[in-house]
Amino acid sequence: MIVFLRSLLFNIAFFGWSTICTFAFLPHLFGSVEDMARALVLWGRGIDWLLAHICRITVEIRGREHIPTEPALVVAKHQSAWETIALHALLDKPAFVVKKELLSIPLAGLIVRGSGAISVDRSAGSRALKAMLREAREAARAGRPVVIFPEGTRRPPGAPPAYQPGVAALYAQLNLPAVPVALNSGLFWARRSFIKRPGRIIVEFLPPIAPGLDRRAFLAEVEARIETATEALIAETLERRKGGGDRPQAAAAGSGESRE
Repeated sequence: MIVFLRSLLFNIAFFGWSTICTFAFLPHLFGSVEDMARALVLWGRGIDWLLAHICRITVEIRGREHIPTEPALVVAKHQSAWETIALHALLDKPAFVVKKELLSIPLAGLIVRGSGAISVDRSAGSRALKAMLREAREAARAGRPVVIFPEGTRRPPGAPPAYQPGVAALYAQLNLPAVPVALNSGLFWARRSFIKRPGRIIVEFLPPIAPGLDRRAFLAEVEARIETATEALIAETLERRKGGGDRPQAAAAGSGESRE
């Protein structure tokens, strides 16, 4: 019952904060991508604050030394809405590869567009791939990391992987290091779930994969790295739950000192 009430309060606060931010950020549509990036960092930090203080969900960042400071391809596991928010604060002006449908959402679609996201029209076939590659190259030339969720949609923890070939095309065309990212966010903020369960979200940046592999080898390598690390994070979390150690001590801990 307590988890339900906390989840209810969080959802109310989440949509309230997001609505305030959406209207507050509209003037940035007339500014630069950098202006919108800073605004989205504020939005993401606010969401993490709400998670910590209402839902008792804290965040731990591992592998900070692998967070790119130069243009790179960031290939992230996708289990939850959380990473679509949090990665804005962890990366420098990221360019997300997103579904074109997101641009049609009233007001919020304008924010996505203003962030310099790379939209993909899945119904357009090869034309969509060419457009994605062109926009990704432009983002990389501007010094921005390109973020892609290689499975294309959120997958629940433990679901069989479904990596798409688009990520291999990006890797080949950009000729940049690819940084795999593993996480366990789906255990706490599950896909299409109202309930937000207390505990510790862990996101782990893994050692980069150097450019130069052929597409097939890269796809196999990035999937193996992400899936192995993600399975380990899930197993660690479930083991901690068994021992009763996956309950944050206090909401006052904010997003967790490990974020700082």
